[in-house]
Amino acid sequence: MKQICIIVPVYNEELSIDTFFSEFLKFKETLFEKGYAASVLFVDDGSKDQTPTILNRLIKENTNCKALVFSRNFGKEAALFAGLEHAEGDLMVPMDVDLQDPFELIFEMITAYEKGADVVLARRSNRGTDTVVKRFSAQWFYRLNNKMSTLKLEENVGDFRLMTRQVVNEIVSLQENQLFMKGLMSWVGFETVVVNYSRPSRTEGKTKFNYIKLWNLAVQGITSFSTLPLKVWTYFGSIIAFISFLYGLKIIIEKIFFGISASGYASLMVAILFFGGVQLIGIGVLGEYLGRTYLESKRRPRYILKHKSE
Repeated sequence: MKQICIIVPVYNEELSIDTFFSEFLKFKETLFEKGYAASVLFVDDGSKDQTPTILNRLIKENTNCKALVFSRNFGKEAALFAGLEHAEGDLMVPMDVDLQDPFELIFEMITAYEKGADVVLARRSNRGTDTVVKRFSAQWFYRLNNKMSTLKLEENVGDFRLMTRQVVNEIVSLQENQLFMKGLMSWVGFETVVVNYSRPSRTEGKTKFNYIKLWNLAVQGITSFSTLPLKVWTYFGSIIAFISFLYGLKIIIEKIFFGISASGYASLMVAILFFGGVQLIGIGVLGEYLGRTYLESKRRPRYILKHKSE
């Protein structure tokens, strides 16, 4: 009997865990009838509420429940990676604890796997539960990333997916310290199938992602798999240098043949502010890549386990 491991990163989710686990138990019984066993691996990303206490109770009461507990908050990307590293079984399915990733869809994923898929992605057919700003920003992130990077991300696909043991082994063998899991899980390739679903509303609690975290994740995603921003500034700088050369040539000709009046303060200030702004943006792009290189060079661990409950 093949084993499916459900990987669930959690951070301050005391209101959601019991509801999620109750749904998992129902799913587990139905899954057993189809010839599969299931377990759940929670990854506590340094929660400050009653999440660790609830997880300890569930582990004591259920043999098919385990948990990893971080020493502090390392972020969802690190929690997901840790779950993949420690998951046991033939198939792995990362899920959110808020039940916006429905258990029922896993049966459809299993059907695709049985037909030969190594990875089955769950794509949202609509984002009606998201705010207008989040829908707009997500749409443009995927478009921008897929234009800039050779790695193409499937639009409206989160971490919710089914992966075989071979796929997971390849992912956890990668050496990155600064993680963008959507990119890493796509980079390894393999036979991939997409299933669509309508994402329900969150059952309990509040999302832990704000717009600043989403922005940082988007920047990390683009800089992890594309050097185009660096190339753009090379091309842009070359164009500006060529235009500046032509403008300088014009000034020399005017000085020699026509003379130059003292006027031009406004145009001079505009030019100074424009080129100053361009330089600062270019330095910012370089700094983003240099910062990632600096953090990677330290080779610090992606996370620290406080303890592993079994």
